[in-house]
Amino acid sequence: MIATDPQDIQNLRDGGKVLAGALRTAAALVAPGVTTAELDLAAEKYIRDNGGVPAFLGYTPDGMKSAYPAVLCVSINNEVVHGIPRDTIVLEEGDIVSLDLGLSFNGLFVDSAITMGVGEVDDTARKLMAATVEATHAAIKAATVGNKTGDIGAAIEDVAHRTGFSCVEDLGGHGVGKAVHEKPYIPNEGPAGIGEKIVEGMVLAIEPMLAEGKGAIVLAPDQWTYAMRDGKRAAHVEHTVLITKDGPEILTKE
Repeated sequence: MIATDPQDIQNLRDGGKVLAGALRTAAALVAPGVTTAELDLAAEKYIRDNGGVPAFLGYTPDGMKSAYPAVLCVSINNEVVHGIPRDTIVLEEGDIVSLDLGLSFNGLFVDSAITMGVGEVDDTARKLMAATVEATHAAIKAATVGNKTGDIGAAIEDVAHRTGFSCVEDLGGHGVGKAVHEKPYIPNEGPAGIGEKIVEGMVLAIEPMLAEGKGAIVLAPDQWTYAMRDGKRAAHVEHTVLITKDGPEILTKE
């Protein structure tokens, strides 16, 4: 989406605040013994109570045989994205968990994700999560008018290499605004200087994913959850940003 209408921009900002609050609410419940279904219910309640509509519930991308059955994506340890919440999946001490959530607000979509530890986590997990946050900051900084989408990927890759982690392969960010997923595709690796030119008004979901092992992924039998092929852990952080002449504005930050 290219956002130029002031009311559209305000709706994106308002939706971003609701989304940040919904993620905060779900994150506050993360603890050993909590089911992922409980997190899903909390996120849905917050969204609906604050005027939003869950974006992922019932979403059926091209090529998928079934709709996504939940509001929140909850991916644990070696899972990267699109983990389905269930009342049979219980968080355990030492897990790392990614919460990925989207909503529409007055018809416009925003998307965001965080990764956090469950109780006490090991040093490698802390470093992985910190590196993914750092990569997100670097990627957003690179999302300026006149740069290209490859510059965003190159910024992520630089942080991954410098911190000793890998970029998750075949997954990346995307445009957002009028739909859950729009063009352009935003790679999570370089090289710089290639891809679509970034222009004022673009609304982009920037979402670095780093792994402690190799970057290859595999699709689970549920046909939704992507996990690391080598079984090592991954982390995922995402923000929706509006590209302005003065730089990127993070819409999904409280």
